[in-house]
Amino acid sequence: MARSKPLGNKTTQTPTWAMSTLALALSSAMLPVAMAEEVNLDTVVIEDNKVAAEANPYAEPDAPYKAKKLSDSKRTRDIADTPQTMTVLTKEAIADSGKTELKDILSAQPGITLGTGEGGNSFGDRYIIRGYEARSDVFTDGLREPGLISRETFALEQVEITKGPSSTFAGRGSTGGAVNSVTKKASLDDDFLTLSGGLGTDDYQRYTVDANKVVSDEFAIRLNALYSDAEIPDRGPAEEQRQGILLSTVYEPTDVFRVTADYYHFRADDRTDPGVAVDGDTGQIYKYDYVGQDGLDFHESGADIFTLGFNVELADGVKLENKTRIGETENEFVISTYSSRSDATRTFSDWQENDYIGNQTNLIIDQNLWGKRHTIVTGIELAKEKMDAGDLEANPSSVSVDPYNADNDVWSGTVSKLDAKTKLELKTVSAYVMDTVTLSDDWEVFAGVRYDHFDYELWTAASNGRGGPQPEMDRSYSDGFWNGHAGVVFSPWQNGNVYASWSTSSNINGGEADAGGSCGYGGLCSDDDGNYKSGDPEQSTNWELGTKWNLFENQLLLTAAVFQTTKDDVIEGGNNSYSGGGSLNTGKNRVQGIELGLSGNVTEKLSGQVGFAMMHSETLEAFDPADEGKAKANFAKRSFNGQLKYQSTPKFAFGGGVTYSSGMFGGQPDAAANTDISIPGYIVYDAFASYDINKNMTVRANILNLFDKDYYTALYRGGSIVYKGDARSANVNLTYKF
Repeated sequence: MARSKPLGNKTTQTPTWAMSTLALALSSAMLPVAMAEEVNLDTVVIEDNKVAAEANPYAEPDAPYKAKKLSDSKRTRDIADTPQTMTVLTKEAIADSGKTELKDILSAQPGITLGTGEGGNSFGDRYIIRGYEARSDVFTDGLREPGLISRETFALEQVEITKGPSSTFAGRGSTGGAVNSVTKKASLDDDFLTLSGGLGTDDYQRYTVDANKVVSDEFAIRLNALYSDAEIPDRGPAEEQRQGILLSTVYEPTDVFRVTADYYHFRADDRTDPGVAVDGDTGQIYKYDYVGQDGLDFHESGADIFTLGFNVELADGVKLENKTRIGETENEFVISTYSSRSDATRTFSDWQENDYIGNQTNLIIDQNLWGKRHTIVTGIELAKEKMDAGDLEANPSSVSVDPYNADNDVWSGTVSKLDAKTKLELKTVSAYVMDTVTLSDDWEVFAGVRYDHFDYELWTAASNGRGGPQPEMDRSYSDGFWNGHAGVVFSPWQNGNVYASWSTSSNINGGEADAGGSCGYGGLCSDDDGNYKSGDPEQSTNWELGTKWNLFENQLLLTAAVFQTTKDDVIEGGNNSYSGGGSLNTGKNRVQGIELGLSGNVTEKLSGQVGFAMMHSETLEAFDPADEGKAKANFAKRSFNGQLKYQSTPKFAFGGGVTYSSGMFGGQPDAAANTDISIPGYIVYDAFASYDINKNMTVRANILNLFDKDYYTALYRGGSIVYKGDARSANVNLTYKF
């Protein structure tokens, strides 16, 4: 069925001291200081409107590596006053790092690792936070964004990572945390145009445009555009190509009413290079000298997303906001890997399309009630996700490849999309209310509750795969769950506080919608009697104790936290994840740890972002008693990321970064580790420098993996696929601001 397309050469792309952990809350005594900062920011706007227009509205003034607040309006306090671990990466920190793909940025952060699927990237970018699957816990501007795509940074203002269960804010899932990407918005402040172009090793080229035009006093439009193309460092002809635009508008006819709209278009076109595997018997890592099947292997993904929103101030301290999003994503790949088990090359090929619509309405009341300041957020959220998936057929359909022969025969042809073999529809209705109450200068409390109700429908075609013959099946069920979140902040000191928080999350059977009926990947599981609804959703509970300190006139934030996350009623994949069968609500696991973080200005010239996480995981209960006591899979016990920048002169700055991760065992993210396969720990160093040629032109140079370290970032559960970190690369970017 459907379209055929020629296969040829694919193309490319290459691609912070981090943050880390912590706690919350300044006292009300800090409000005058915060107000003083607002006045100072206004002064900057008056003095240099163009600087203000391009500045990150969520960053701390004059401390570009430090975010002051989150973009999500449900988060009503500054980061330093919020009782939860958060890592926020500003656009300045991201730009200095030289990393341009979200997966590379996130995998460098403490407590976050990457996962794989069949063929390596069959699930798109796959994030694991504190040992828990998070590939569906990805949001953009506060709305969930499902779909299997590669994600870029060219149109991002900042990346916000919240740690620990938070279904009260995020809905289903979010056991380990959630990721929110904040996009660049049109501004009524002033016109600006920023052009950037870069060249580097491995045929690297990257061009971006950021243009804002104030059409009238009430209307403005902003365009961000990207073209990027590069070989994967030291692994050409494996390569990546990225193309994207974000078109954003704002209409503000009055001081109390604003309408925003944006359209995002993105395409990734890669020629893939699995190239590495782990032998399950010996633990040896195999490296191959080929790039898949020449002319055949590829990975393509794309997105088209439209968002419309409005904000209206109904009264002093009362605001209503609404956002609606309609989007579609697609993911296709043909990837060849070598299996040491069968001593042969296997080819994986699939396509998947996701369509979704979501709407979120929030009413925010920030007023003195009953003698105390209350900030109340109440809202409803509606969503419908649809997924179709099937196979790709290559013509010709079989090719013999010697994985050890770099001169294997060139193959060319077409692939066609076959009829869908999986169709899924997931409808969700959610309602929530939360309140932050300032009890005194020293005490502030937060509490919230949320209810999610969903209807789940899944159709799968008859199949005859490795799981044996499977009949055509229709499966559906409905369910709902409550979640809560509470925190208390004690701040008797002018610049610091201690806090404690409790939060929960829930996930449904089949909550990883992109997996369809593949139980072992988070898809819908059944028991031996064919029942598809689990007795209970998976339930997670988190306890956290932390402290946060705003130092040096709020230019530097220090954080520390200890936490424990326990997940009950875990739906386990059973012994055969290629069919729907599994073990319902038989598992239980726990992660305990500590996170430390620093972000902002250490001195007038030295900026930095640093994070460290040390964690311990344990499988407490399992359908297989032999798994009890084991650590979680794809779990790094220790991880560190640091990025420093030194402004040597008003025009010249230089810095570097270091990323460390301990070794990991393979296996599914929510299962006990497979101790027979593992990848070693690693340390990777980066370096950068920038120079302002004049007030409009800046040149920046980056060297990634400075010492050309051989390292690995993720491994498939059976070891047949291992992600190899990029070799050393260098690039120079020139930016001109009109």
